[in-house]
Amino acid sequence: MSRENNRETAKHRSLSDVPPEDLDEGDEADEAAELSQTDESPEIDFDFEEGAVKAGTEIIRRFWSTLPSGPGVYRMFDAKGDVLYVGKAKNLKARVGSYARGQAHSNRIARMISQTAAMEFVTTATETEALLLEANLIKQLKPRFNVLMRDDKSFPYILVTADSEAPQIVKHRGARRRKGSYYGPFANVWAVNRTVNALQRAFLLRTCTDSYYENRTRPCLLYQIKRCAGPCTGEIALPEYQALADNAKAFLAGKSNAVKDRMREEMQAASELMEFERAARFRDRISALSAIQGTQGVNTQGVEEADVFALDEQAGQFCIEVFFFRNFQNWGNRAYFPKADRSMTADEVLASFMGQFYDDKPAPRLVLVSHVIEDAELLAAALSSRTDYRVDIHLPQRGERKNLVEYAQRNAKEALGRRLADTASQGKLLVALGQSFGLAAAPRRIEVYDNSHIMGTNAVGGMIVAGPTGFAKTHYRTFNIKSEELTPGDDYGMMREVLQRRFKRLVKENPRNPIQAAIADAEPAEVAMPEVDSETMPVWPDLVLIDGGKGQLDAARTALEEMGVTDVALVGIAKGRDRDAGRETFFVPGRPPFKLPPRDPTLYFVQRLRDEAHRFAIGTHRAKRKREMIKNPLDEIAGIGPMRKRALLHHFGTVKAIQRAAFEDLAKTPGVNAATARAVYDFFHAQS
Repeated sequence: MSRENNRETAKHRSLSDVPPEDLDEGDEADEAAELSQTDESPEIDFDFEEGAVKAGTEIIRRFWSTLPSGPGVYRMFDAKGDVLYVGKAKNLKARVGSYARGQAHSNRIARMISQTAAMEFVTTATETEALLLEANLIKQLKPRFNVLMRDDKSFPYILVTADSEAPQIVKHRGARRRKGSYYGPFANVWAVNRTVNALQRAFLLRTCTDSYYENRTRPCLLYQIKRCAGPCTGEIALPEYQALADNAKAFLAGKSNAVKDRMREEMQAASELMEFERAARFRDRISALSAIQGTQGVNTQGVEEADVFALDEQAGQFCIEVFFFRNFQNWGNRAYFPKADRSMTADEVLASFMGQFYDDKPAPRLVLVSHVIEDAELLAAALSSRTDYRVDIHLPQRGERKNLVEYAQRNAKEALGRRLADTASQGKLLVALGQSFGLAAAPRRIEVYDNSHIMGTNAVGGMIVAGPTGFAKTHYRTFNIKSEELTPGDDYGMMREVLQRRFKRLVKENPRNPIQAAIADAEPAEVAMPEVDSETMPVWPDLVLIDGGKGQLDAARTALEEMGVTDVALVGIAKGRDRDAGRETFFVPGRPPFKLPPRDPTLYFVQRLRDEAHRFAIGTHRAKRKREMIKNPLDEIAGIGPMRKRALLHHFGTVKAIQRAAFEDLAKTPGVNAATARAVYDFFHAQS
């Protein structure tokens, strides 16, 4: 992991041939000293506008002249104020100076320099602090020239609580504020659910909430089906229940064989005493624990706790497979496809990805990697500073650790191969779709709209997005129908409202012609739309599909024309007479209605798009309707938050009891003051 090899290599080539990211800090300092003695113009050996690169270089020079020589983080901005790049440096003056040397930058760096209009800097006490700040800013700002971790969802854990007399086992995400023992991370929620279900069978731990547990008068169904020991009603003594919880924690902590051996001994003892039902219960619990171990795949013998990162590169795309090993058990894996420039090396991509990966989660004691990371010691020090133990980053060369990395790398290669195959198939379908609907080129962004309601109630509109990589679920949007002028059940009016709200902001932020810009200035947008990565998904749709016939299509076209949007292809999809898939009729402005051949792959593709929009709209409508059905009257009282609502329900049991309570009784509730009691009392009695 040393830099000595890099320095030896640098002796045999000009420093001007080395990208800024590959330079040593000492080399950067030498170049920075030369900058103050020369005013040579940048030499360009690639296809760029010379003036833009020169302008960007001069801007960087102006900022460079006043920089300190200490560690810190720098940000580069374009003319719109968007962040282009976030970087860290041991020596800010040297690193920024390397961008202004004006000789043989890579195409990626040259593009970045040519678009730079301003820079900002943050100095730090150490390079470790700079590394942590850089990772945090990259995740927040998502600069287009950095390696970006696309999926940064938090990982699920299993929590065995310690804040009640009867411990509860639950899945957990987010900050660890609740007292108890946490086990994880697990690769996905399915692995957690499967493990929790098996642990319920094995140790009979409760999963109910504390409020449900405290208000039980008889055992629930989980007790009847032998998924809970029933501590809520005293079906099991609390010391015995605590012993079950201790066994569950021992199993999750890696002592699975010892736990199973104790169960076998108790099963044998019960059998010898002719207590066959009790022996059968132990048998079933052992079977449940074996099921957990059997679904973990590859386990380890000598690696107690580690994360394994393996990278594969094909066709200019990267895949990083991450495996989680805890307590000698494999707790799952997840594949990531970071966004990175093709010119970046695998080492750079992996190092940048790992910094972002551990930005919001603790690292284990050991991290195994598939590639050499130049700043491995710095990254390990940064990760160690956020824990109470030392973190080691290691590239194994032999033994079990190397086998784990190779296993992860095979998975990365297979995952990237599947993704590339899916992308190629998707590309062919997009080409065929463009030809079927008379588009000039294959669409890169397709938006599909559908509405859902029951007799006009809880009406919502849904928009799904698809592109070259398939469904882009991060771009899906829902629209609560707000207009009070619409007749309940007016599908045409709903479609007009959805499209107006969708495109009004789009026209305002990214007008494509002067007419659109004038309309946008005259009519402020109603809702804010999120920023879209222009490199992976265009801002404007190339094709809009409407789930409906000629009437829906005319409503959509009218809505867009009122905003000056006339260059977006519109297609209406009407189901057949019997609403059977395969008999769809397509409506395109300026063409007579037509159908696609029954076995045409393009038809199946359109059906998938339409069905996904239908599923998304119906799911959103059902969720909204469910929220309305279970709405608690306490939610409508100002000043009543979750804590006070919980206190009232714990004290009175039901909302009806709260409604009937006198003011004096409400004021006696623990955690509720007189003002809150008066607000609750007045709310219910004013309604009466």
